[in-house]
Amino acid sequence: MLRRSPILLLLSLASLLLAGCYYSHPRHTDHWTGQREAAVDSEYFVQTHFYWTGYNFEAVDSLRLATQPPLTLGGNYEFGLADSVTVYHRDPLVVARVLFVPGDTVDSVWVKVARDQWTQGWVRESELLDRVVPDDPIAQFIYHFSDSRSLYFLPLFGLAIVCWLVQRARHKHLRMVHLRDIPSFYPTLLCLSVSGSAALYGSIQRFVPRTWVEYYFHPTLNPFEPHLPFIMALFIASVWFMVIAAVAVIDEIRRQPDLGDTIAYMASLAGVCIVLYLVFTITVPLYFGYLLLAAYWYWACRQYYVHRPSHLICGVCKRGIPARGQCPHCGAWNE
Repeated sequence: MLRRSPILLLLSLASLLLAGCYYSHPRHTDHWTGQREAAVDSEYFVQTHFYWTGYNFEAVDSLRLATQPPLTLGGNYEFGLADSVTVYHRDPLVVARVLFVPGDTVDSVWVKVARDQWTQGWVRESELLDRVVPDDPIAQFIYHFSDSRSLYFLPLFGLAIVCWLVQRARHKHLRMVHLRDIPSFYPTLLCLSVSGSAALYGSIQRFVPRTWVEYYFHPTLNPFEPHLPFIMALFIASVWFMVIAAVAVIDEIRRQPDLGDTIAYMASLAGVCIVLYLVFTITVPLYFGYLLLAAYWYWACRQYYVHRPSHLICGVCKRGIPARGQCPHCGAWNE
């Protein structure tokens, strides 16, 4: 009997699992007014630093704030415990003021932040941005996903899974995407979407990193946001497409009769997706990743169509059969 393909229109809100990664803070020659300690050109500052007074952060580490403005710190712009207050992990902070201090050779931008009416003070912008994250769940996910521990863990995890499963596949008929796939195109489609999203992300980091930093400070999951740059809109749309493909894959996998094979297949698919993400985010900024992406897409599609698995299942034993007629597994006749 023929197996009907599911119609999947489910859209689930998902974090940017393979979208987020390392973000940087570009240096700019800023416009200021005055001389020794100057007010900031707010419009230019927003365009280059992407935040301003009233912007909300959340501390991810303890941070000492000078209780006195930078001008009163004696020229060396260092302050002791007696002249400071401390904010801690998960404390909410709001930007109260921004100043330009040309005499500070470490960082000429000082920011005044406040936790509450009694706990507020000044800190260099570079030190502030290293210890805070925008008060937005998407930006917080990007920050934590770009943590160095994740960057070390993901390649080891992905390579370990793939190597183990390839070794098992040599001795057993283990299902694995591109090699001995389940009767569905969705796993291949998921791999294509993951590699495409990774290539888009690598392109953003290589050619328009400022766009990614701006998105970090003002994130959205809506690809149709009017002020969103086209490449970021395309990237967000690709992530949504990846989520839909993942939902379709899960729906297909759960229909497989053997739970053990299902778990092994999901593990192998996750490992392949992680490896694809790492390979293309690393190689695309080096340009040859685009050729590698085209070659991979061609190979993946060819693998599916040349070794296309049967979409027919036996009505008795529920196992795949190559054609209508007698089941080679249980002998039942299928019209």
